[in-house]
Amino acid sequence: MPSSLARLYVGPLQHLAPPAIATVAPAGMPARELLEPAYLDTLLERFGAQYPQGDRRAVASLWSKWHFSSLCGHGLAANLLLKRDLPLGLDELHLQQSPEGQTTGLVLRHAGRPLAELDPASRFATLLDGHLTPLVEALTAATGASPKVFWSNAGNYLEYFAGALVDHPMASPGLAEPARELMESRTLPDGRRNPLYRPVRYVQGDDGTPRRLRRLCCIRYLIDDLGVCGNCPLECHV
Repeated sequence: MPSSLARLYVGPLQHLAPPAIATVAPAGMPARELLEPAYLDTLLERFGAQYPQGDRRAVASLWSKWHFSSLCGHGLAANLLLKRDLPLGLDELHLQQSPEGQTTGLVLRHAGRPLAELDPASRFATLLDGHLTPLVEALTAATGASPKVFWSNAGNYLEYFAGALVDHPMASPGLAEPARELMESRTLPDGRRNPLYRPVRYVQGDDGTPRRLRRLCCIRYLIDDLGVCGNCPLECHV
């Protein structure tokens, strides 16, 4: 692990396993396979075997939450703290998986390149256009779930890690602003609707402290064993 990345995994990132770096013949599953309908169908069946009565849309949403958590955690840390663009595009990335098909780690071709541009849309282009957009399209096609569900899952973790990284030992003032600016923009520079627009809001809880709520439900309640998550908007009565 290059020291430039190794030093990221302290404080709010200490629970994340650092990504592996393999410049030649990386181990793991090529992330590009997630776009293959037959492979994705098998993956969701394997992951969904834990929840035999679970709705397929909810199973896919839950799988994506694990996947996007890893993706956004590593990607945002390198982007904001080191100003480096990790090779997270589906054509470059390999995935470590549990026997159930859950994403447990990332295998990178290299430790990232210096960001070519620092404006909010451009600096996250690899994450958005190289990974999230095609994967959300594939998950939507495979399950019939709304793409808004998957984008909401990704935005939830983008917002979470942007906030958590403020407390990182390497954080500088205004560290999270690029990510927050992205999430505050209704549209992208090319005019497209921004699917990551305001994924989370904060309301006053019963005890007077701020309560974090997702903008959209992740539909995991369609898996009977799980119910709603702790940030579900369906639980809000404010």
